[in-house]
Amino acid sequence: MDNDTIKTVFKKFLYPLHFEFMQQMINNTSIDKYVKKLGTIAFIKLFIYAQLKGHTSLRRISQQVKRKRTVQRLTGLQTISSSQLSRKLRDIPPNFLYSVLQNLIQELHLKLAPSRFDQITGKIHLIDSSTISMCLSGYEWADFRETKSGIKMHTSIILCDEDSYLNDMILTPARPADETQLDALIVPDKDALHVFDRGYFNFTKFSSYCEQGIRFVTRTKSNTIVNVIEELELPSDPSSTIIRDAIVTIGMMEHPLRLIETLDNDGNKISVVCNDLNIDGQEISDLYQSRWQIELFFRWIKQNLVIKKLYGKSQNAVFNQIYLAMITFCLNLLLKNDLGYQGTLLEMMDWVADCWSNKISNFVKELFEKPTRTTKGRRRPCHERIFDETLAQYESGDVSHLDDQTYDPVI
Repeated sequence: MDNDTIKTVFKKFLYPLHFEFMQQMINNTSIDKYVKKLGTIAFIKLFIYAQLKGHTSLRRISQQVKRKRTVQRLTGLQTISSSQLSRKLRDIPPNFLYSVLQNLIQELHLKLAPSRFDQITGKIHLIDSSTISMCLSGYEWADFRETKSGIKMHTSIILCDEDSYLNDMILTPARPADETQLDALIVPDKDALHVFDRGYFNFTKFSSYCEQGIRFVTRTKSNTIVNVIEELELPSDPSSTIIRDAIVTIGMMEHPLRLIETLDNDGNKISVVCNDLNIDGQEISDLYQSRWQIELFFRWIKQNLVIKKLYGKSQNAVFNQIYLAMITFCLNLLLKNDLGYQGTLLEMMDWVADCWSNKISNFVKELFEKPTRTTKGRRRPCHERIFDETLAQYESGDVSHLDDQTYDPVI
């Protein structure tokens, strides 16, 4: 698809998917070998549209195809039943959509990452997981607890300035511990600094990362044995919350680590270790606090993408739905970056959802159109300035006008 042929907002939104290359993947894997009506590409377009519009049921998606000619032109379908959508969602291998997601992540690396990282800390990789709970009777394959099922999104995002974008997401049933997927989320890049919580605490893995030159920052557990090698001088900045800075070993590890003890907003002590001894203590403390950015990421996708209301009950259906949601997230971020839009990511998605069938030229013009209203609205009077001006006039002897009831010192 050439840029000159992109006439609608939705085509522009889907452009990074490179459907020609995707069709080659489909042919090589024979996903559509026996398909007569709903091909994989039409399916992907339809479900990305459903993500943008927030449609939470297959019946609603089916109705959109039947009632809207714009959706029919998008998919090449006149009608499609909810049962056909359900079968396609179940039959597509999740590895295929995961590969599509990985290609989009590479696009994000190329467009959002260059030359914006700190020379010392490098690329900040935040690692954590989030669980989606489900009914036990309908999702017995998703082992979690005795009373409920669930799946876990093991996720890595990259923090760059104030932006963050997906680096990887691995889906598993919720029962396995977080640390089982840590190795898969770690990037063997010396410029990457991995930040994760106590759920990934494992001395064997930490020793291996030190030997491989993989940098990490994590929080220690309350029962962690700490052996002090050297106490370092605390920062002289009175605003610093650091109460201890030391070179230590922990547990049975032989590799030295930097231990930083700091206070949170509630005055509670937090102990953080880092295997890069060259980073400033305050920087380590700030890096660990930035870990909350991944919690904001989880909250954003759960609130604004269709992943909590599931279309199907099989493992393939659930995993495919979440991968399609993350593909939509990446496409939204890529379009925001491509257009240079300075609003929020949610505002960008709302624009696309509202104007998806509009011409791209009109959309861009409307997106960046300056407001015609120039007034600042009703402004509260500045009583202190009025008093100061009146007092200055009184002290200078210019007081005759004060007897005039129509006089306004502001005017």
